[in-house]
Amino acid sequence: MTTFSMEAMAANSKVASRVAAQLTTVEKNNLLNQMADAIEASADTIITENKKDIDAGEAKGLTSAMLDRLLLTPERVKDISDAIREIATLTDPVGDISNLSLRPNGMQVGKMRIPLGVIAMIYEARPNVTAEAAALCIKSGNAVILRGGSEAIHSNLALAQCLHQVLEQQNIDKNIVGVIPDTSRGVIEQLLKQRETIDLVIPRGGEGLIRYVTENSQIPVIQHFKGVCHLFIDKAADLNKAVDILINGKTQRPSACNSIETLLVHQEIAEQFLPLAAKALADAAQVKVHACAQSLPYFEQAEPASEEDYHAEYLAQEIAVKVVASFDDAVSHINEYTSDHTEVIVSQDTSRTQQFIRQINSSVVMVNASSRFSDGGQLGLGSEIGISTSKLHAYGPMGLASLTTEKFVVYGDGQVRA
Repeated sequence: MTTFSMEAMAANSKVASRVAAQLTTVEKNNLLNQMADAIEASADTIITENKKDIDAGEAKGLTSAMLDRLLLTPERVKDISDAIREIATLTDPVGDISNLSLRPNGMQVGKMRIPLGVIAMIYEARPNVTAEAAALCIKSGNAVILRGGSEAIHSNLALAQCLHQVLEQQNIDKNIVGVIPDTSRGVIEQLLKQRETIDLVIPRGGEGLIRYVTENSQIPVIQHFKGVCHLFIDKAADLNKAVDILINGKTQRPSACNSIETLLVHQEIAEQFLPLAAKALADAAQVKVHACAQSLPYFEQAEPASEEDYHAEYLAQEIAVKVVASFDDAVSHINEYTSDHTEVIVSQDTSRTQQFIRQINSSVVMVNASSRFSDGGQLGLGSEIGISTSKLHAYGPMGLASLTTEKFVVYGDGQVRA
């Protein structure tokens, strides 16, 4: 049995990244469509391998939620193929030249989008991420190294086999896509040291994983520790809209990082809005409420909110509630407790909403819309590889353009500098 070498995989990926960068849009789209076909054609094999992961997960006592994320069915395999085909339809950012301007000396100067190089993805037990991340990296001209959770190793390797099959059929370096077969924690430590060959690390998963990667990496990391998303109901809010946005943001998918965790209510409309909010939260999902002293009387079985509650990412049917004295107090609270993910204001006062947009610098700021739209697909990116809450080099949901950088391009006609 061949011993796995992280250093060798990273070096091979670096070489392959030069091949990926030179693929034309037509070549990339053909590859992706063939990969989607290969995955569909191998559905039975993929599901058989996935069954090994499910059986092992059950034996280890994984939660039902984790097992559901891990499970692949014929419909879910089809969804993976469809997602790859959709990525093939997206506009290719590579080679796009923007801001071309004429200098006084006659030179034209612009910026061209180019791939980042080698991207390492570290993620937990979601097999679909293996295929979709690979597709996004291929479309943006990058090579990718994928390190999924040990719980999904058989599923991930089966998907990788389909991708490699297509690359080999097209006589293209299969190291454009690498799936790490070693499930040990030590291999992540080795991965994070390959700064000569890997250009960016994107971790996707819980806060513990992301902090571990950030603290141990010698390579730049896209960070997204957690999503403490705020909803502020302004005194000029339409209360019906406010209730709908609250219920959708909190209860539709509470385990998502773009769900609402803290509700702020302007004191001038608290008496009108909080009874509506209390009834709606109870009717929708029996949401557990952690309420400030002023809002506590409006909720049955609510608990007094602590300082920790305003820092909390519950990822459950649970919410913190606070009445604020003014717009400025709402902004101050958000700026104090924000995780830089998504903040929402509900207000019919345009001057207030514009103030909110200017004063809040989270990666997504919304006016009169649910926080659940804070998603690459919903925001028009087509698909996302992750969300960044650090301002370098991307901020917010990351689509294809975020997997590229820019180089200066200069067109001259014999100019020399005096």
